[in-house]
Amino acid sequence: MSARSDTAWAGPVLVTGTDTEVGKTVVTAAIAAAAQAAGLRVAVVKPGQTGTAGGEPGDVDAVNRLAAPLTGRTLASFPDPLAPLAAARVADLPPLELYTAVDAVREEADKHDLVLVEGAGGLLVPMGLRPSGEPWTMADLAVSLGAPAVVVARAGLGTLNHTALTLEALDRRAVPAGVVIGAWPASPELVHWTNLTDLVPNLLGAVPAGAGAIDPGVFRRSAPGWLTPALHGVLDDWRVWAEESS
Repeated sequence: MSARSDTAWAGPVLVTGTDTEVGKTVVTAAIAAAAQAAGLRVAVVKPGQTGTAGGEPGDVDAVNRLAAPLTGRTLASFPDPLAPLAAARVADLPPLELYTAVDAVREEADKHDLVLVEGAGGLLVPMGLRPSGEPWTMADLAVSLGAPAVVVARAGLGTLNHTALTLEALDRRAVPAGVVIGAWPASPELVHWTNLTDLVPNLLGAVPAGAGAIDPGVFRRSAPGWLTPALHGVLDDWRVWAEESS
């Protein structure tokens, strides 16, 4: 079920990925920056942050630095760089309960125009536990919230299969979804262009590789040009974009 449209998304929106390290945090920041440039009040919620043992900044810190959303919240943090449910178990900490996350997102939705909910890893990574004791995933959170999902995908080889599997899992749950390329290379090769052609029917944006390292002011000014109007950007013609990017 594609959510591609010129109608800008609002309310809770999940940002998930085809895998880990695909650029979810930078895409979340780009959407936040574009939405704020369009005059929206934006919150970013990270249900489960892992790998905090070294004291490095978390994903919400990175989004705050790049996009400065009105609100940034992390609901649960765990020391080990594992899936959130596994990280809670290893650290002997209480796992995040599904409806705690649902309530937190709805609370922010009451105060903001757009609430971006950034997942951990891919769509079906175990995030925490339901009241029944069963694991829940970002797909379950999307269903519980009635929210669409942004799927962040790689640009290179293998992305078509991973992206199709993720979109199919969302479609089976009746979750509207679109795709953003998380790191479009500065010097694209044939595989990147052919993948782009195949992804365009579901594509909502493409963020340049290395965007997370640029000056925050430049990032905020540039972000609308990386995203289509559905995500509060101004990118409305992929053919023109491709010509300018080649």
